Amino acid sequence: MKNMFLSQSHAADPCAAPKNCHRRLSVRDLVYCALMADVIAACAWITVPAVIPFTMQSFAIFLTLYLLGGRRGTLSTAIYVFLGAVGVPVFSGFRGGAAVLLGPTGGYIWGFILLACVYWLLEKKLGVSKGGKLFLMALCQLLCYGCGTLWFYLTCGGSRGFGAILAVCVIPFIIPDLLKLILAFGLSLRLTHCFGLIRE
Repeated sequence: MKNMFLSQSHAADPCAAPKNCHRRLSVRDLVYCALMADVIAACAWITVPAVIPFTMQSFAIFLTLYLLGGRRGTLSTAIYVFLGAVGVPVFSGFRGGAAVLLGPTGGYIWGFILLACVYWLLEKKLGVSKGGKLFLMALCQLLCYGCGTLWFYLTCGGSRGFGAILAVCVIPFIIPDLLKLILAFGLSLRLTHCFGLIRE
């Protein structure tokens, strides 16, 4: 299992190099973070209505973390959530405001920050390889499910059984999210190869 996560050479992956983990963010870094926060917002507007809407939001967050790494990817995700919290209509259905974050589906949005933070922490601690990042992202997505499902259960007052909530809020999303995760991984490799994007 250890070999699954550890890269062959930390020196070959600047994002995994300890000396780069604590450097100050440059203007270029901040521009990348703001740009990817915009991408997350744009993807959130691609929506298929449901109790929990199907969106491309998680695809954009996966892509952001793959491209920018854990630290800058977490910052991008936090910027996106902050914009929505202050009322900018960046959430699915062109919604914004604290009411969305406090509503039944708000836990999944908070879960995106949890996903990003855990990815950042484990990426830094483990120095993951390319294949390891894919596996790590899948584990972090499970945490996002857990956060969102628990919040949905609490805000609905337990009016639905936990199994019924899983059937509505998690199970339909597993395969689509897995496909989005793999698509984001493949696209990040292509963008990195073509444009030299975007290493810390």
